[in-house]
Amino acid sequence: MFKKSNTVSVPRNVGSVTQIDSKAETSPYDVSMTRDNVEAIWNSVESFYKTGLQPGITMVIRRQGEIVLKRSIGHARGNPPPNHPDQDVEQVLMTPDTPICLFSASKAITAMLIHKLQEQGKLQLNDTIGKYIPEFACNGKEKITIAQVLSHRAGVPQIPISNPHPSLLFKWDSVIDLINSGYTNRGDGSQQAYHAIVGGYILGEMVKRITGKSVESALQEFIAKPLGAKYLTYGLNKKHQDLAAFNYSTGATPVFPINVLAKRALNIEFEKIASISNTPGFMDASIPAGNIYGTADEVSRFYQMMLDGGTFNGNQVFEENTIKLATRPAGPLTIDQTLMIPIRFSTGFMLGENVFSLFGIKARKAYGHLGLINIVTWADPSRDISVAFLNTGKSLDPRSLPALGKVLISVSSNCSVLK
Repeated sequence: MFKKSNTVSVPRNVGSVTQIDSKAETSPYDVSMTRDNVEAIWNSVESFYKTGLQPGITMVIRRQGEIVLKRSIGHARGNPPPNHPDQDVEQVLMTPDTPICLFSASKAITAMLIHKLQEQGKLQLNDTIGKYIPEFACNGKEKITIAQVLSHRAGVPQIPISNPHPSLLFKWDSVIDLINSGYTNRGDGSQQAYHAIVGGYILGEMVKRITGKSVESALQEFIAKPLGAKYLTYGLNKKHQDLAAFNYSTGATPVFPINVLAKRALNIEFEKIASISNTPGFMDASIPAGNIYGTADEVSRFYQMMLDGGTFNGNQVFEENTIKLATRPAGPLTIDQTLMIPIRFSTGFMLGENVFSLFGIKARKAYGHLGLINIVTWADPSRDISVAFLNTGKSLDPRSLPALGKVLISVSSNCSVLK
């Protein structure tokens, strides 16, 4: 299922490529943790880095609202796998404040734009998409609701075109036209099938039509500015693009059937995604389901706001009932027909489980989102933590999932349940 291997260079002394924001990190003893707990988590991150599958990693953990870990390891640019065209790119260390593409972890933030519009009385989640985008209401899509799109039950998991060129993602109107003219494979909401790209464009188009603003303007008004975020933008402003971390496809190259499953989920060949994400076209575009850029601190801040009932620094960003609605399960645990794994969704978030999930062990109350294989962002109310684990290695290598799993388990094991 895999062939060949390509990993990045890892120094013998990983401390030489590690940065710790010691001024930001509070004493773990103030938030029911120990120094050993924090270092155990970071050791698991170092182990993941040592696989050579991750050019760079940043991580921020807030516990009881305080930062206990804010660190980075590796390079933002200039340490690609062998034979990659970027061999001559100057090496730049990853920092805790490097902006990184969240890929699908963007979905959770985009979903909250829709929840803000419901909070303002401008829509209801049970409304049909066609009420706001009349052109969408055809070919079996007439009864598809906003809630179904948010919970991956709309029956339109892919852009309805064979082998689309990746640059299609930069052409908003063309994508919307394709989605509007396409068919649903099951529009009654009965089947959960992860919508990697399509759902974001549908929701983004709704935001544009309802508010009369761009999705970028809405994101800044409703979320980024209230959180005091420098980034949290769709794509990146040109003046910031040179600061962005580059993504690389690493590790063993997947072959059948893994490559087929990956393309079915993403609509594009897996290996092409990392390369295209490093281009100006990608950074100039707005892709609601997949190209919000932010720092680990900013993403952790977003989830801390969710944990705190919608407040940040004393300001009410969302009403508490909006947070409860957004994180309420939309259905039972089921095998997702795109991802082919058991998972629950709310109207915008992936949800945790009692045994093991994306958010570690015994994390049934947790909610968050995965981003292109190895990025994981979440809040766990039972542990009172908000976590952003961002990285730039895009890998289906068999070594990757166990290493990621150890990080997730380490977080949940070293942050004891408080509630």
